[in-house]
Amino acid sequence: MKIVIALNTAWNLLNFRAGLIRALVAEGHEVVAVAPTDAYAEQLTQLGCRFVALPMDNQGTHPGRDGLLLWRFYRLLRREQPDVYLGYTVKPNVYGSLAAHLLGIAVVNNIAGLGTVFIRDGWLVKLVRGLYKVALRKSARVFFQNSDDQILFVSHGLVRSVVTDVLPGSGIDLTRFAYSPRKLSDEKSFRFLLIGRMLRDKGVYEFAEAAKQLRQQWPEVEFALLGFLDVQNPTAISREEMADWVNQGHVMYLGVSNDVRAQIELADCVVLPSYREGTPRTLLEAAAMGRPIVTTDAVGCKEVVDDGQNGFLCKVKDVQDLAAKMQCMLELSAEQRIEMGRRGRQKMEREFDERIVIDKYLAAIRAL
Repeated sequence: MKIVIALNTAWNLLNFRAGLIRALVAEGHEVVAVAPTDAYAEQLTQLGCRFVALPMDNQGTHPGRDGLLLWRFYRLLRREQPDVYLGYTVKPNVYGSLAAHLLGIAVVNNIAGLGTVFIRDGWLVKLVRGLYKVALRKSARVFFQNSDDQILFVSHGLVRSVVTDVLPGSGIDLTRFAYSPRKLSDEKSFRFLLIGRMLRDKGVYEFAEAAKQLRQQWPEVEFALLGFLDVQNPTAISREEMADWVNQGHVMYLGVSNDVRAQIELADCVVLPSYREGTPRTLLEAAAMGRPIVTTDAVGCKEVVDDGQNGFLCKVKDVQDLAAKMQCMLELSAEQRIEMGRRGRQKMEREFDERIVIDKYLAAIRAL
């Protein structure tokens, strides 16, 4: 079969879908990866697929730009004539699926977190829900990354229950993200690490405020941030805000990396105070490598942590509770944190192995 897989960035394809692309190629499928071009696009061909650049405005909804995107998807799919279209992220899921349905192409969607629009009220939520309802109406399979999102879509009539299934996020490559516990002999400063796009909805503001509080009692502790800054998102942290936090000594900004393993190795605890997720890949990566976690008791995040076992859960948008849970982590002995990390690795092996995701995709494609 010829399969088109579309996302909103080539970086996303490379970092989150590489295992699936390799598996599809190994099965003998011709894979065409579609996304806006960026610095990571050239590396996609190393996976055995062909890359096709498709311009895409990822900042909000605009009738003119979105109509143009639908036309671009339609033109691309008509030219490529794939057997299957795999959609990820909002706009490829909506406009790519609509174009595929018009052309009679089988569609498999992945709802990987609902983004900022679904945790707010107003006309935009109604618009996006309406677009999803039309786009998913004829899909052969719609995967969700947690049961809360699945229930939300089914209960609002956005998708037929019979075509839905739940995946353990994007899964985690347990070989690439090998278990690597912190050594007891390490005498470096304790480091908290947040990995993600620098957005308020990722809890970056709460992380910076908690760091400010904790440094009063724990001045030697490091609070590091790793991920894209100035992204196209209404809740993006600006460079000026980040520079202010760094200059005041509250946090360290580490920039961007296409291989986070080195930074996870240097961390004692990975933190993600997000407001809502699909299933956060960064937490899967951290747990697989044996790092304890502090995250919110929010949709998508809470599934990764068994509270008190492989990390701690805190309240959403609550700086005080986040700081308290981070302090709990600081007050544990090194041995206790290593044991938490070991339990996290075991949880990843049981529940989040990437192979589970790949096998479900291969089964869905074979059933078409």
